[in-house]
Amino acid sequence: MRLAITLILLTSLFAVAAIADVLDPKAIELTVYNGGFALVKDTRSIGLTRGMNTVEVQDVAARIDPTSILFKNLGRSGVSILEQNYQYDLINPNNILNKSVGQKLTVTRYTDDGKAFTETGTILSPISNGGLVLLTEDGMITLNPQGEMRLQKMPEGLHPKPTLSWLLRSEVDGNQDAQISYITDGLGWKADYVALINEDDTALDLGGWVTLNNQSGATYTDAKLTLMAGDVRRVQDASMARYAGKVMLESVVADAAPQFVEKSFFEYHMYTMERPTTIRDNETKQLSLLNATGAQTTKEFIYDARGQWFRGWWYPGRTNGDPGSGWDTSDYHKVNVVLEVKNSKENRMGMPLPAGKVRVYKLDDKGGQQFIGEDMIDHTPKDEKIRLYIGDAFDVVGDYKRTDYRKLANNVVEESFEVKIRNHKETPVTVKVVEHVWSDWEVTKSSHEYIKKDAHTIEFPITVPKDGETVITYTIRTAW
Repeated sequence: MRLAITLILLTSLFAVAAIADVLDPKAIELTVYNGGFALVKDTRSIGLTRGMNTVEVQDVAARIDPTSILFKNLGRSGVSILEQNYQYDLINPNNILNKSVGQKLTVTRYTDDGKAFTETGTILSPISNGGLVLLTEDGMITLNPQGEMRLQKMPEGLHPKPTLSWLLRSEVDGNQDAQISYITDGLGWKADYVALINEDDTALDLGGWVTLNNQSGATYTDAKLTLMAGDVRRVQDASMARYAGKVMLESVVADAAPQFVEKSFFEYHMYTMERPTTIRDNETKQLSLLNATGAQTTKEFIYDARGQWFRGWWYPGRTNGDPGSGWDTSDYHKVNVVLEVKNSKENRMGMPLPAGKVRVYKLDDKGGQQFIGEDMIDHTPKDEKIRLYIGDAFDVVGDYKRTDYRKLANNVVEESFEVKIRNHKETPVTVKVVEHVWSDWEVTKSSHEYIKKDAHTIEFPITVPKDGETVITYTIRTAW
């Protein structure tokens, strides 16, 4: 298929129109960002005549950002751009009538027995002003006439599709290649991962998938596809609402070969597909990103009874020793289950991983895959750890309470705590008990060894015997 363009030679007295061909795209390059937008680079051959030329291209994305359009001449020099336009006044019945004010309109309606009644008049008012007003030939005014409407000609300025238009000045005749670039919304991607953990929870297989969702209003045939991962900033124009289509595809596909080559670019990472692909409008497509087997994994049990208080935006401080103040105990008894795996070459991984959801499966005793939890990961560089909070333990529970409170001075308090971890499993478990501290603190007494994780967090790694209980007691002095 070829697109016709009109080449208009302008003079001070008259215009001469010539028609040339614009070939279908010679090459399409797509850089899709995980913010729900894409950069389109469309290379075409256009025919130019010496002098002024108007070039029109219709098959572009309907959700194009018109301020992002770039026309680049790839051929000989001597071509300059004078004007650039994005025309999106499209052909439809209402637009045709609105553009035909002052023109003759014929309206034909039929009775139930098939008789036709026709009236002709002049359109006085566009539909956009509240309804069609027709001045008929007998001098009467008809409001919103009903029936089959006919016009003698198509009004100017309407297009069957959104159209890019340029006014060029060329110093030469002949065909030249040009690249049209623009940003469009409605074309985004996200990463999804599927993990299968082994019988003893020490290793997992990880498959990564890219899910593309195209709602941009255009189809990209045999496109060279690049995915850009990272937090790319765009300035939001309050007058132009942008959104990314929601992806509903949740299928799991296994044993697929990765198709992307990764490399760093600026402060982001690019994933370039090794073969061209066609992305149709209103299509969701999944492509294999990575496939790692036997990645060494650790499973952790974590009891963080007051984490929800300290992760909130408001923290009153433990300065109130009154019973019932909210700091004496915690009603949170869940022990969290966390899987940790390092994104390294030694783990048969090592490729920077885009942010996405990780679904975790495990084989049951009959060899069937069972879903055991999921979590979101952020953009993860190589050699960093991935931590997946996939659920809470059924057979391991905890209790937390403050057993004593003393005010030693005006700005010094001492508090004692007791934590009980009960294990109803048939095997021992290791649990990390987390405590949050504040201001200038010191552990004055402790029944177990602890680790200072940071300025506001300490951790007690303990072993709880099978079908047994372990009790931790400790005292913290805080000054502020």
